[in-house]
Amino acid sequence: MQDNSNRQEIITMTNIEKVYKMGSNILKALDNVNLTIYKGEYVAIVGPSGAGKSTLMNIIGCLDKPTDGEYILDGLNTKCSDNKLAEIRNKKIGFIFQNYNLLPKLNIFENVQLPMLYAGYSNKEMKERALEAIKKVGLETHLKHRPSELSGGQMQRVAIARALVGDPQIILADEPTGALDSKTGREVLGMLTELNNEGNTIIMITHDKEIAAYAKRMVTVRDGKITSDTLNEKEVGA
Repeated sequence: MQDNSNRQEIITMTNIEKVYKMGSNILKALDNVNLTIYKGEYVAIVGPSGAGKSTLMNIIGCLDKPTDGEYILDGLNTKCSDNKLAEIRNKKIGFIFQNYNLLPKLNIFENVQLPMLYAGYSNKEMKERALEAIKKVGLETHLKHRPSELSGGQMQRVAIARALVGDPQIILADEPTGALDSKTGREVLGMLTELNNEGNTIIMITHDKEIAAYAKRMVTVRDGKITSDTLNEKEVGA
């Protein structure tokens, strides 16, 4: 059993429920979910399609609100206005998506700066932070390239740089290798492991237990409930 007595809680979810009403039908996507994640953890949330993991990810990422229950993110209660929730999301969470979500008309440098446009950074600081993040993922020679000029692995590296640029409390990765070949996927997973070793809190959503094995902890979701929450005995690459 892991001793969490001296660790800082960054996510505390208590009795979280999410209900969707479709005509006369009611779908309970999340059913009494209780989850605590600590600063510096690397957690994989795993489950089959339709299990509720995407709904859970949207609530963790402040992209949606629960129907019931309480979600505390880094000491902040997320039961607030949509504008306040967007502010919390922008400051606290960096997103990495399966399909990259890069804007095709912008080059790498401009794509990575995007999250900072809404956070009040000066132009000088935005450029400095963007360059630092792009160097971190090894793409400083591609600053003026547009997404269409990059490989899938390079686009995912840009997405990682964009997630890092605001120095978020949490990096939330949704199927980060789903659009990549296995070799490139392993490289991206290796980068996430490095980021975690540097102290970043990583939460990865995946349907693949082999991918989840890269994390240090695996939370399994099925039928809207957490059915298991275990430490990986030996992470891949450890």
